[in-house]
Amino acid sequence: DGSLKEAILRGVIRGRILVHTEIVRRFESEARAGGALGWLGIRELNYIVDSINKLGLEETRIEFVSTLPKSIPRPDQHSVDEIVRELARELGAILVTSDDMNLEISRAMGIETLFIGQHRDRLEIERFFDNDTMSVHLKEGSIPYAKKGRPGNWQLVPLGNEPLSREYLEKVVRELISASLRADSNTRVEIRRENSLIIQHGEYRIIIALPPVSDGIEITAVRPLIKRRLEDYSLHPKVLDRLSKQAEGILIAGPPGAGKTTFAQALAEYYMNLGRIVKTVESPRDMVLPNEITQISKTYASSEEVHDLLLLSRPDFTIFDEMRDTADFQLYIDLRLAGVGMVGVVHATSPIDAIQRFIGRAELGMLPSIIDTVLFMRDGEVQKVYSLELTVKVPEGMSEEDLARPVVIVKDFINDVAEYEVYVFGEEIFVTPIGKSRRLEHAVSDKRLVSRIVRVLRKYVPPEEISIVRGDDGSIVIQVPDAYIGVVISKGLPKLENIRRKFNVQIKVKPKE
Repeated sequence: DGSLKEAILRGVIRGRILVHTEIVRRFESEARAGGALGWLGIRELNYIVDSINKLGLEETRIEFVSTLPKSIPRPDQHSVDEIVRELARELGAILVTSDDMNLEISRAMGIETLFIGQHRDRLEIERFFDNDTMSVHLKEGSIPYAKKGRPGNWQLVPLGNEPLSREYLEKVVRELISASLRADSNTRVEIRRENSLIIQHGEYRIIIALPPVSDGIEITAVRPLIKRRLEDYSLHPKVLDRLSKQAEGILIAGPPGAGKTTFAQALAEYYMNLGRIVKTVESPRDMVLPNEITQISKTYASSEEVHDLLLLSRPDFTIFDEMRDTADFQLYIDLRLAGVGMVGVVHATSPIDAIQRFIGRAELGMLPSIIDTVLFMRDGEVQKVYSLELTVKVPEGMSEEDLARPVVIVKDFINDVAEYEVYVFGEEIFVTPIGKSRRLEHAVSDKRLVSRIVRVLRKYVPPEEISIVRGDDGSIVIQVPDAYIGVVISKGLPKLENIRRKFNVQIKVKPKE
């Protein structure tokens, strides 16, 4: 973490400094596997050796030793810390460490220890923030930038004129890692992969991308500017009543930076104040919540473990922040069907997009049992509220009574007006905007025909954007938005020609009106 180098240059450490080759081997192994942290360690060792030689520190020298302690015949079965501790005890040497846990273990074992950890009240990354800064963006070879303002009203502002060097950004990374090793620190590594780190430092969420995943070291630090209560959102009384009495399968949706997590945080505290037991599932754990609310890390527990923890502890509500992959959605579904109140946070560009994330992951008829309320956020406010219900009816745009089927109706909750229908037609699931659908007089073969057309085009066009109508001349007219016309003609037309021959109908492709 850079503390050894600084201790040597300040004269805190003098004499023979023994570095076990197992440390070098671990650095090399990680570097060869593509891990940038391995390279950081190797470069730090080189810098220390070069600094000693250039400054002519005759009293100080680095020696690499490969001697194994007598109690550890096989190094691959023990941690580097364990090897170094045992060797220091056998040689009667002073163990130098910046790790709080290593310090406590060494003291308990009676090993003389020099602690050189950097206990700084304010880290380097924090100096880029002021009261109006939402996020800071540091990139190797580029000047630093910050987003200043509020959600929905911000500007990207340069924070200097000098491009940031790799050495400087490595120092920032080492400082964060060092802070995470302290027992009393509010810094923790939430996710650690070979070439990326996600660190939670107090209220700051810090994302670090390292080569070769990125083309240079990049650090993004995000901080919530405001903390709001649910009452601050001026919600419609019907919505507030539903959240407090009825809603148990809630989705909070919106684009990045729309204020979803801030609202989820306010909702968690609201439920806690109503006397409910609330827990969160986060990765990383970046919500700022009272101690009464337990925050569970999805990084340090498998989906099965989180499932068991929540099911057996029986919280009234679980806030699932940032549901990303199928495992997350499946966990939400399983817990919801088990009777646990769930609040899921998802990225979506529209409210219906959030619902579509569940289509294909759950049976259509079960959707209203899983999701009963969708809150869409934009610019830090609740812009739209949807409710879901299941009924049996003829879908909008169809006429024959024998086409009645289970339909999920998505309603504007405040106005109680249906806006979308979700239903199965043929082998496909359709999400149809009500009032925008076009009528198609279905022959017996139309079900198969429509299903085949959608199956071909869904590779290039979202199914809800496809309109299939019968023209006055009896042809089948496929209407898609202008943006998709090119790809449909270039890639989909040959397959549509096969369908035309099989069903013996004329097929035309036109832009939507």
